[in-house]
Amino acid sequence: MSTRLSRTITELTRRAGQWLGLTDPPPRHDHVVVGDRFDDDAWTKTRAEATALTDLESELTAQLPHAADLLRDLFVLAIKHSATLRDCDDVEASRVPHHAIIDAIARTPEFAQLHRYTVGDRYASAMAVLAQAPVIREMLDNHSADAITAADTADQQQQAAAAAATAVADAFAQASAASIDDVVPADLSTAVESAVDAAEAAHRAAEEARADATVAAAAMAAALRAPLRAAAAEAATGAQAERTLMDAWQISPDRLQRMSFDERTQLAQRLRSGRIGDYAELIGRFRMVADAQDASRSDHGHDELAGVTRGDDLSRLVPGELTALAVPALRAQFAARYADAALNLYEIVGDAPQGLGAIIAVIDCSHSMSWTHPGPGGKPVSREAWAKACALALLDQARRHDRDFVAVLFSSAGDLDVFRFPGAESAPLDRVLDMADCFHDNGTDFKPPLSAAADIIAEQYNTRHTPRGDIVLITDGEDRVDDQWLSDWSARKSALGFRVFGICIKTQPSHTLKTLCDNLRVVDELTPTAAADLFHTI
Repeated sequence: MSTRLSRTITELTRRAGQWLGLTDPPPRHDHVVVGDRFDDDAWTKTRAEATALTDLESELTAQLPHAADLLRDLFVLAIKHSATLRDCDDVEASRVPHHAIIDAIARTPEFAQLHRYTVGDRYASAMAVLAQAPVIREMLDNHSADAITAADTADQQQQAAAAAATAVADAFAQASAASIDDVVPADLSTAVESAVDAAEAAHRAAEEARADATVAAAAMAAALRAPLRAAAAEAATGAQAERTLMDAWQISPDRLQRMSFDERTQLAQRLRSGRIGDYAELIGRFRMVADAQDASRSDHGHDELAGVTRGDDLSRLVPGELTALAVPALRAQFAARYADAALNLYEIVGDAPQGLGAIIAVIDCSHSMSWTHPGPGGKPVSREAWAKACALALLDQARRHDRDFVAVLFSSAGDLDVFRFPGAESAPLDRVLDMADCFHDNGTDFKPPLSAAADIIAEQYNTRHTPRGDIVLITDGEDRVDDQWLSDWSARKSALGFRVFGICIKTQPSHTLKTLCDNLRVVDELTPTAAADLFHTI
């Protein structure tokens, strides 16, 4: 205790200076991760859209009063390209446990892997926050008692130190007001020095409490390091799977960014569930095969000179043969070589002329198409999934060459769904998913879908004069067609000039299919390479 003596203002100022604002205390923040206005806006918007986040915040706040700040920090850590953590001394004492958790997460290799998918993506960052929820619950249930108690104590001591500093300022103001010729009365001098002593003691207590809180928080984080790493690894696996899923359906990151949280959640759930959930991996594999085959197509079509060969194609005669025709004595020999297909011809290689009309995938949706077989890597694949993944690759190919694409899904008579995708327009995602999700699960009737396909080609031919449409019939079944229908079919095929490709899945082609199709293949293994030549030909 100071002796009861009068002091000058200068002496009191020297003693109480640090409590009078002459040296500003370091700022203390509620948030561990440094963020800007855009980060906070992204968090506010995402939190408002994602009820799962607000539900989690309400649940955690009962045990962790500042849970909202912890969740915000986790979100900003995930969404920022290069997040900066404040020094532990720069955050409020009550947020010291937050700092330990955030710092522990940020240092793990699993979070670095997760961060590749969350940067700039509100949805992925929110999912990363939600992935940590089980660890936060475990923290609150089993590991946080000492850390939270120590942080609360440090917070109280910090407030007490602030109040003591305010008391010094108040006492000094009274002393300054009562001073005469720079001398302060003894009682007021003593009051100032007593306030300074109390402030110094409160400051030491606050520092000790904060050190204790930091040690307790570090111990808590050490106990949670393994589950934090496991949660980040699981979240990274989920984020990677979702990125692969979106890429398989060709949903661009820009398009995803424009979706609300709920819209994107519903989309992801739809793509993962039901029939559609089986397609993503196959679609990606089919696209690779189709792209490679399309790239290998000759740039010049069926017109590349490879050499000289023998045959009877008069359109490819070499000049020497044409000379023989001009000499009467050689014409008999020319005729004999023509009859034996022994004329000298230019050898032409390349692809047959590509179709210009619609590519129409006629897909069997009968019950047996739901049967599964080993696919790529031995993973079970249904016949339906293979057929629709093939059709989606054909849709891509049609769009590459500005051709219309139509999917005709059929089963028994009356089970017929037609999905049109004009080549000049982007394919609506909902429409593509509806096509992929459509299944009838009945019998097999070839006539209605093939007639519908021919009608579409005729419509294009008559209105746009577009020749050479292609029909791809994908089936595992058999059906009998009557002679009159078959005769009409052949006449339309000849008149419209379309080609018919047949794919028999796990079955040998019947006489009907051989009659209907120009090009027929059997798929015994449900891998994309089984149909590779189809993408080269169409």
